[in-house]
Amino acid sequence: MGKEPAKSGPLARRPDNSAFMQQRLPAWSPMLTASTVLPFMYCMAALCLFLGVSLLVTVQGTQEMKVLVIILFGDVAILTAVRLPCSASVFLPGVMLFFYYGLQNFHQNLRKYMDSRDDAQMVGRTDSLKNPSTYCEPYIRDEKGLPIAPCGAVANSMFNDSFILQYLGSPTETVSLYRKGIAWYTDENVKFRNPPLNNQTLDQAFEGTIKPPYWKNPVYKLDPSDPNNNGFINEDLIVWMREAAFPNFKKLYGILKRTGRFADGLPAGNYNVIVSYNFPAQHFRGRKLVVLSTVTWLGGQNHFLPIAYLVTSGLVFLLAAALTTIWWKFGRNAKNLEE
Repeated sequence: MGKEPAKSGPLARRPDNSAFMQQRLPAWSPMLTASTVLPFMYCMAALCLFLGVSLLVTVQGTQEMKVLVIILFGDVAILTAVRLPCSASVFLPGVMLFFYYGLQNFHQNLRKYMDSRDDAQMVGRTDSLKNPSTYCEPYIRDEKGLPIAPCGAVANSMFNDSFILQYLGSPTETVSLYRKGIAWYTDENVKFRNPPLNNQTLDQAFEGTIKPPYWKNPVYKLDPSDPNNNGFINEDLIVWMREAAFPNFKKLYGILKRTGRFADGLPAGNYNVIVSYNFPAQHFRGRKLVVLSTVTWLGGQNHFLPIAYLVTSGLVFLLAAALTTIWWKFGRNAKNLEE
């Protein structure tokens, strides 16, 4: 069938007489009145208050012990130069299961710093391994022109202190930590992969590359104790490469192996923290921390979310009270509509 001839005349551009074109579709048009809005706002304030108090109680249930490394371990310049291990004794109330390292005044959230990486290289692409992104400048190639793996300022500044925790009981015993299982699953299995081996060893796969300038070992020798924890899938590297949002942060170093006398967590008592001091903090006027903590379903000890809910509850309640006062004084009998 042919097309219907186009309409002509003054009604040619009139829309069709349909519910959609004439805007006659069913619609909900609520009338916002004080009797509906104010109860809703008070309910929202009560809900936020309940969530804030519940989250605050949960967060307060976590135990956390912080050890300030710089103050306890003396002159930073000397320790950095001689690379000697240093130690400090602390008393722990018990139960701690997670071992973190912390940094203060280290701005991982700077734009140029965050961009100084090559995610294509970290996912194991062979072409990016030998030809890193220009975002990695100046840590893209060495003076001989060899590509740096991993490239960029983020990887180059990787935290490289190591820790040993000793329980000063009878007898003294070193606390064993799981050094794997500390990274996010998606990071470990999706965002970070080694280059294809193709019947080669890992060091052969990285042949033709050079380690970052501030690193002691190449990327394929980051963990001599575990061959499966080397290369771009090294979990310490993965944890460091997930940049922190604030200048004061902590990152997971290890998880307690719950065996023997530590089956129920760390028993209360005196402990010795031995630090192999490699990461200099004096250049950015920062501080280093050792943090021992428990976790809940909400995570570690972080007061941001409960405080945010409590502040929101207070603001909504104040706004609702102000609107209630205005309504009670001016709008209850619709006096404001009288002319």
